[in-house]
Amino acid sequence: MAKLLECVPNYSEGRDLEKVEQIVGCFRGKAGVKLLDYSSDADHNRTVVTVIGEPQALVAAVVASVGKALELIDMTKHRGQHPRMGAVDVIPFIPVKETTVEDADAAAKAVAAEASEKFGQPFFLYESSATAPNRINLAEIRRGQFEGMAEKMKDQEHWKPDYGPATIHPTGGVTAIGARPPLVAYNVNLDTADLTVADRIVHMVRHINGGFRYCKAMAVELKERGIVQVSMNLTDYSKTAIYRVFETIKMEARRFGVNVLGSEIVGLVPMQALVDCAEYYLQLENFSFEQVLESRLI
Repeated sequence: MAKLLECVPNYSEGRDLEKVEQIVGCFRGKAGVKLLDYSSDADHNRTVVTVIGEPQALVAAVVASVGKALELIDMTKHRGQHPRMGAVDVIPFIPVKETTVEDADAAAKAVAAEASEKFGQPFFLYESSATAPNRINLAEIRRGQFEGMAEKMKDQEHWKPDYGPATIHPTGGVTAIGARPPLVAYNVNLDTADLTVADRIVHMVRHINGGFRYCKAMAVELKERGIVQVSMNLTDYSKTAIYRVFETIKMEARRFGVNVLGSEIVGLVPMQALVDCAEYYLQLENFSFEQVLESRLI
């Protein structure tokens, strides 16, 4: 049985779709690699790719995509709602089949070693691959974003990259890479243009402000739609369920006279996360994942 890893690289381009297609093309038609999904957002100016593959083949494809992104994306000209520090902002590896966190960690380090040598891009190891406590949390690494990263990295005691040069790539910035468990990228849209409302709700749900333990969140303005968004990563959906966060946001939004317009999942989501929502909203009794038809298909 083939070993499979998942990789969900985030690229700082969501408006020029020709560039996006060139980057995504690094994953098409490659033996041992399967492109599952990719989505681009103009407000965030970001593209999220989901790909699985055998470790060695996946590493080669990801390295190629880093080179292509550095060729096409100039971070000195990048503007978008999503925090970012590099042309390839973050590259998580996730164990999927017959693989472990250690396998994902090895793949992440292989990409960082090869891409830093080939392209001069600095890499920080994060999450399960982190080499220091201040590098576990992506938000801590990314603080200062591209514009402030060169100054931040002058503190070599705390911010010397794990791979690559000691300062930023002039147009590519820096990249975080590492092994992590599956997460759910989940956004809730509100029927207001007031970013302050979204920010107040963010402070109620995210962990660092006393909210849900496995919720990272930020307020985002969707200018083209004239609304705001609570944008989240649920880093352990089994302990911080989608429905629980969604209901809390609806409840807190009412305090400001605001309604939820809808929500969205970015990229792919584990089936169990949706089954948990179905159980809650339908009040299902004695339901199990094995009752899902697709779970029985070979």
